[in-house]
Amino acid sequence: MTYRFVTPAPVRQASGLTAEVYRQLREEFLGPVPTFQVLSAVPELMAATWSLMREALLAGDTSRADRELVATAVSQANRCRFCVDAHVMLLHALGEHDLAEAAARDEAPAAKHDLVAWAQASRNPLTAGWTDDGHSAELTGTVFAFHFINRMVSALLDPDLLPGGLQRSSVVRTVGGRLYAKVAREAKVPQTTVERAYADLRRVASNADGLLSATAQHHIAAVVSAEDGIHPARPADWAVDLVRDLPALDRVGARIALLAAFAPSALSQGDVALWRLSHPADADLVRLVAYGAITATEHVANTAHAALI
Repeated sequence: MTYRFVTPAPVRQASGLTAEVYRQLREEFLGPVPTFQVLSAVPELMAATWSLMREALLAGDTSRADRELVATAVSQANRCRFCVDAHVMLLHALGEHDLAEAAARDEAPAAKHDLVAWAQASRNPLTAGWTDDGHSAELTGTVFAFHFINRMVSALLDPDLLPGGLQRSSVVRTVGGRLYAKVAREAKVPQTTVERAYADLRRVASNADGLLSATAQHHIAAVVSAEDGIHPARPADWAVDLVRDLPALDRVGARIALLAAFAPSALSQGDVALWRLSHPADADLVRLVAYGAITATEHVANTAHAALI
């Protein structure tokens, strides 16, 4: 597993809130996985991200298989290969082998077609007229959680969990699913509501103090709304064009935030190097990417007028 741009501290050195999140991950998920380790430079952000994913994806009474299918569908819409692979494996862990392999092919059985289409439409909520459409808080929360997580992962992690992309082998997926079957199938008791967990993540991730001016933040929100989840054909050039009129001190940060919102895997070493001239800490880069990711997630939530916001 390769981290892009940041170097998380070893898990064994964790303390305080970070250590508590890692403890829960060991007991209830797949362990201290890279998805959360990459956020550890900002413990409150890591904890809020875990809380939303836990309450939306793992706890409560909604079908876990349906939620994993939604997580996979949103990840496909966002082109997050890492998350698609992880949640296909978790479908195998739940014993849903045919559904898992269909999801890996970006297909869905007729009985699940509407659910998958609903989840994928959230990438372009204005264009698609997307709403929460009476789905449970857990399903809607899973949509929001993965719009955020996909962007963090695509920006800050290499897409291959195993060398050569071995995790995409159906044999490896099936074997991995068996290894995690017990923990995946255990019922999880809610610790808070999905609504509160989302509100906590929104509060933490939306804090751009010391990163971006109010002018830049307003500009990013306007672009996210106007562009409605497009996948830019040439992300680097697209982002440069969109920040030309901002003050010079805001251009690098705004460009990174916009890439995080629309094409996080296009974030480059050059972008990060320029940002680190004024913000050398890993925590500031993680916070900036999180700001772009939550702005895109909020666009989905606000368009839907969902009950979670």
